[in-house]
Amino acid sequence: MTDERTKRRLAAILAADVVGYSGLMETDEAGTLAGLKALRRDVFEPKTKQFGGRIFKTTGDGALVEFSSAIDAVNSAIAVQKTITEDQGIRLRIGISLGDVIVEGDDLYGNGVNIAARMEALAEPGGICISANVGEHLKGGGDVELEDLGACEVKNIAEPANVFRVLLAPRSAPPSVSLSDQEIRFCTAPDGTRIAYSVLGAGTPVVIVTNWLTHLELDWKMPVRQALIEMLASNHLVVRYDARGNGLSDWEVDDISFEASVGDLTAVVDAVGLDRFALIGQSQGAAVAAAYAARHPDQVTHLSLYGGYARGRRMRGSEGQIAESEAFVTMIREGWGKDTDAYVRMFGSFFMPDADADQLAGFTYLQRNATPPENAARIQLAIDNIDISDELAGVVAPTLVLHVRGDARAPFEEGRRMAAAIPGARFVLLEGRNHAMLAGEPALQRYLDEIDAFLRD
Repeated sequence: MTDERTKRRLAAILAADVVGYSGLMETDEAGTLAGLKALRRDVFEPKTKQFGGRIFKTTGDGALVEFSSAIDAVNSAIAVQKTITEDQGIRLRIGISLGDVIVEGDDLYGNGVNIAARMEALAEPGGICISANVGEHLKGGGDVELEDLGACEVKNIAEPANVFRVLLAPRSAPPSVSLSDQEIRFCTAPDGTRIAYSVLGAGTPVVIVTNWLTHLELDWKMPVRQALIEMLASNHLVVRYDARGNGLSDWEVDDISFEASVGDLTAVVDAVGLDRFALIGQSQGAAVAAAYAARHPDQVTHLSLYGGYARGRRMRGSEGQIAESEAFVTMIREGWGKDTDAYVRMFGSFFMPDADADQLAGFTYLQRNATPPENAARIQLAIDNIDISDELAGVVAPTLVLHVRGDARAPFEEGRRMAAAIPGARFVLLEGRNHAMLAGEPALQRYLDEIDAFLRD
């Protein structure tokens, strides 16, 4: 009796298509056919075979290839695109997916094939786009550099697909900067508190507003902070500072309020002598940056906010949020100095749930050395009482708002609400769960790319 069950298997599918095929045929049919034949013979088929691929379908202007390995499929595509020369007169788009396929003889059908075709359609001429699950395989399988394009609408697919672009040319490396290059100075806030700040790099000025517990030296241990500083310092004069009560600024202070935080920023700007500058605010620093921009519209050229909120936990109208605030403050007071695994995991998981044990330990080490327990608790209470909702409409600077979809520390809805209240603000959704993004995380690179492009406008 014949087995009527459908044969299936998991496969990496590469879809390739000639760019502008119809136009090429109209212009020079014979030359296009000859060029395509040569391209298949001399480039496409050899590079496919080199990486273990099997061409299972060809059309007049394209081909579908099966690979048993997602990494091999990507390496084959890179080899093809890098081998094609301008004098060949033909360019390809390539898309790659990993998924379940239906086997009928030598042919393949199904969702894996369909998504590869959709990835191909999203690729630029001469480029390669891949599905998110292919990108996951690349994390441990080579030096391929990717750009996260986020969730993209694709034809005949109900849900948006997460798409990555393979970068065929390496990004130009920014000039090297290090901790020893920064100059640390001090200024005085209106109430006499000494504020530590640093300057690094050269160019148009950018001020990074302090956020949850910074330290001008130890911040270089945090991937998201170090990566941002290094990227900005390649083109800008970067100004950072430690807010009152933590880092290298005065620890023994009476006032740790939101207004005092805005005053610290003002003191730093005045000490450096800045007239016009870009502001970058993260977490509660986003509220400080936004309030400053609204109050000083002639000074702020660009405003970039990440993981921010206009309302702290106690101001969101929820008893649950207030209870969470109280629990977090209690945890800080009781566990700040205890070097226990349970505390490290609990505290760090609010900021970076995907971190491993070493990353969590490094994060909590930085926090403990930034300030004593009582200051941390006071700062947390001040953060939870922020409410600048009424000031957001007064922001006139071009504004970029970025937020991680699964952020547990700063709810996504608060970031979306903040963007909606600022006139003309552009909102960028980052995929992930980490409030403090980790090294190698796709969201981190997109965050840096978006800010870099925004500041160049």
